[in-house]
Amino acid sequence: MTQTVTLGFVIFPGFPMACLTSAIEPLRAANEIAGTRAFRWRVLSETGEAVTSSAGVVFAPDGILSDQTELDHVFLTSSPDGAFANVTKATAFLQRHLRVGKSLGAFSGGIFPLARTGLMDGHPISVHWCYDAAFAAEFPKVTPVKTVICEGEQRLTVAGAAAVFDLMLSLIEKSLGPEIMTEVACWFQHPFVRTGEVSQKTPSLTTATTTDTMPKQVSKAIQMFAEHIEDPVQIKDVAAAVNMSTRSLERNFRRATGESPLKYYRLLRLKQARQLVLYSSDTLTEIAYSVGYSSTSPMLNHYKEVYGVTPQEDRKNRNSFRVTDGSCLPSV
Repeated sequence: MTQTVTLGFVIFPGFPMACLTSAIEPLRAANEIAGTRAFRWRVLSETGEAVTSSAGVVFAPDGILSDQTELDHVFLTSSPDGAFANVTKATAFLQRHLRVGKSLGAFSGGIFPLARTGLMDGHPISVHWCYDAAFAAEFPKVTPVKTVICEGEQRLTVAGAAAVFDLMLSLIEKSLGPEIMTEVACWFQHPFVRTGEVSQKTPSLTTATTTDTMPKQVSKAIQMFAEHIEDPVQIKDVAAAVNMSTRSLERNFRRATGESPLKYYRLLRLKQARQLVLYSSDTLTEIAYSVGYSSTSPMLNHYKEVYGVTPQEDRKNRNSFRVTDGSCLPSV
């Protein structure tokens, strides 16, 4: 007889609804296909009060996190703003959960409230690429990886809703076998099952492609740019590193991206600056230095040129798009 696996999904105001449905639906299908209650789940919150998702849909939780006694897995899902009101009580519960050998994890922005408990210090985690700069700034003791799923010691973290579906398929395979896992995937026309080793895809800043589909030398140059945000490198040094002349890199880069390497590099740094503007409380001076500007003024000018608003206006506008309980809407 298959042992029932019980999962608790902890939702915070502004959480991405897609992550929750991507977790529950494959489990529901697996139970139906197998003809048994192999999986149970409970939607939880810190207080038991209704929680509004990033889409504005209101969810009534099944219970309060700290009241639970039979959870095998606990997953947090949230916007980057998510935090426990009583972090001491929540952390104590999660510590007890780990002590009895159970697993703990987070979906997408849920990694922020989980990391704020300190329980991820020293553990590798998956952080969605759209949050990586803000996360690194707030949690220097936590090691992010670029994969869609990160499985560590009693810890499972996932970047994005599609990857949540992949993780659930993996749990289904472990409990019910590969045949039922495959049938669940086919029910939802899920094209393929990604393991934890698959890297996140990131969009090109200037074309309708992903960076991994670009010519190898251009992709490597972009990777070098991404690794040198705070300490910018010279274009000529990047060209030498990818075994091209500066002129050849310029020509190939424009062909692949529509922009010069210098302009693309600046856009990459501004993208990271915008993450910090929207998802951190760092000052503009701190943000400017962290993305390679020697002073604030040039960043402010470039930011407005690219995004049409100043960083101050962008942060203010973002804070105005909130659900009624005060949590920010943007989440993935």
